[in-house]
Amino acid sequence: MISEANDQFTIAVQDHEPTATSPEDLLIRVDYSGVNFKDAMVATAASRVRRVPRLAGGVDAAGVVESSHDAALAPGTRVAVHGGNLGVARDGGFAEFVYAPSTYLSALPDSLSTRDAMIIGTAGISAMASVLALENHDLSEGEVLVTGATGGVGSMAIAFLAARGHAPVASTGSLEEAEWLLDRGATRVIGRDEIADKPDRVLAGERWAGAVDCIGGDTLHQILRSLRYGAAVAASGLVAGTDLTTTIYPFITRSVSLLGIDVVEMRAKMRAHVWQALGETAPRVDFKALVDREIGLDGLPLALEDIRHGRSRGRILVKPTSGA
Repeated sequence: MISEANDQFTIAVQDHEPTATSPEDLLIRVDYSGVNFKDAMVATAASRVRRVPRLAGGVDAAGVVESSHDAALAPGTRVAVHGGNLGVARDGGFAEFVYAPSTYLSALPDSLSTRDAMIIGTAGISAMASVLALENHDLSEGEVLVTGATGGVGSMAIAFLAARGHAPVASTGSLEEAEWLLDRGATRVIGRDEIADKPDRVLAGERWAGAVDCIGGDTLHQILRSLRYGAAVAASGLVAGTDLTTTIYPFITRSVSLLGIDVVEMRAKMRAHVWQALGETAPRVDFKALVDREIGLDGLPLALEDIRHGRSRGRILVKPTSGA
């Protein structure tokens, strides 16, 4: 539970009765949830992301439907839960049970366990949505840049791109993790300052057939100026800042595209498409290697701090029935 009142901010494991916010809500027994950068933003004092003073955190979860009014999501259905106000303005997945409307739920493909679904989590959904956006944009042969490569979205994007026959190049500020990134499927690893060349020119050399950007800020600017003609970048991150200072030249002289990726309000048809692609790609991905650690609820304060300061690689899984 995250609580802020009378200038007192706390994060603590507590007994708390889950409450439906609508008669249409379904009750899900949570097998696993995962720790996201957004969770770290919610779990801070005076958070600009959290919209209520008290709630159970966790913007995603996976488990089994306990009770339902939806014939398409009957009790016993294995589901992923994510999106909307989950863990932001209503109780989320850091709990043994969570209520959510059917619009937040996706039935899992047979090839994915609930644990796999949370190794994927919101980060993996963002990564696969990014990969699909690039493929739909007619991704050509060549190197595909992935920034923030040791994070949840970045590491997933590398694994999914490699599994789908592309050539991902990992960009990271943690070059000591190069071997791990190569094992995930990266063809090579570069530093943050190696994305673009010709800093004295408006446009850099044409390097990337596409890019998945998890960083934003100046990193996104450098990607735009170094994309090949007609290429695109799928952007979903802002850890380097929310402002984008760039020029119009990449768009009007190289016909590049900036593709925004959002999984919070993703429509049902797109959700189903992404999970279908995840199910098809899963047999070619080593999910175990994408797990940083598995914790109980009592391990969340430290895990949130580690996510906030970039001290993890891959996903931190939360099993609510262990360690609490």
